[in-house]
Amino acid sequence: MKYLITGLGSVGRRHMRNLIALGETDIVLYRTHKATLPDDELAGYPVETDLTEALKKHKPDAVIVSNPTALHLDVAIPAAEAGCAILLEKPISHSLERLDVLQSAVQKNGAKVLVAFQFRFHPGMVKTRQLIQNGEIGRVVSASVHFGEYLPAWHPWEDYRKGYAARADMGGGVVATQCHSLDYLPWLVGKRVESVWGFAAKLSDLEVDVDDTAKIGLRFEGGALGSLHLDYNQQPPEHEFRIIGTNGTIKWNLADGDARIYRAEKKDWDIFPLPEGWERNAMFQAQMKHFADVVKGKAEPSCTLDDGVRVMKIISAVHESQKAGRLISL
Repeated sequence: MKYLITGLGSVGRRHMRNLIALGETDIVLYRTHKATLPDDELAGYPVETDLTEALKKHKPDAVIVSNPTALHLDVAIPAAEAGCAILLEKPISHSLERLDVLQSAVQKNGAKVLVAFQFRFHPGMVKTRQLIQNGEIGRVVSASVHFGEYLPAWHPWEDYRKGYAARADMGGGVVATQCHSLDYLPWLVGKRVESVWGFAAKLSDLEVDVDDTAKIGLRFEGGALGSLHLDYNQQPPEHEFRIIGTNGTIKWNLADGDARIYRAEKKDWDIFPLPEGWERNAMFQAQMKHFADVVKGKAEPSCTLDDGVRVMKIISAVHESQKAGRLISL
């Protein structure tokens, strides 16, 4: 299978390395030569600087879209029109504009799209979803996420002020860039979000022109409530969730990755630890293995374009709520 990678920043290169580890070496690079990382590991692979020519000349089976958020659809739409399978980084765009064009192209040309929310491949997340689906904590009543990180520490090799996450023109902002939990929380709870309220603002001393702090409220179908805290400012970083049901509670944090469940009838906690030797890239490896199976027709995308569009609608609703000062129904 032939893969075209568009966007060779840190995540694009991670995808490339994981592809190679799977034995997939028929790789073409679409480049604008704006990456801030050295080019050493890219040597020897064909390079194209015109997307139309790259798609026409190489006829890739799959396209990995890992360029800045605001440029995603400029690649994803032509790739879908060419019938390619697409690994589309999150969020799928910086606004709701042209999402219908992508959806139409996907439907018309039979393209398969996997949206790259890698936390769906975290063992603690997978176990949590299984426990909830099996009714281990009863009916979910509420869920909360705290996700705080320090933006300048993300990519120490570059000026954080120039990265896409810090720039409005590149589709940045904490709500969009840290939208993982807007995907995984409904996925874990098993219910879609029906309404949203949000506060999002630039509150830190960071030199960014986007929101760097957000408080978000969700109401799920069936009435369960959710809350999220997102920020670019927290030191040390912290990422955790808590899901409360009628018969127990599940907790998880990224620091140790374990899923913990408290069952009311047992009145004690059970811990489901990570596999021995597990490390962060394993999520991306599992995601890439799944995408390779999608490309080969062995699997359907586990995180679909429709899933990605739902996240985009929540992001949009957060900002609309901030501006209007009211609850937004989806």
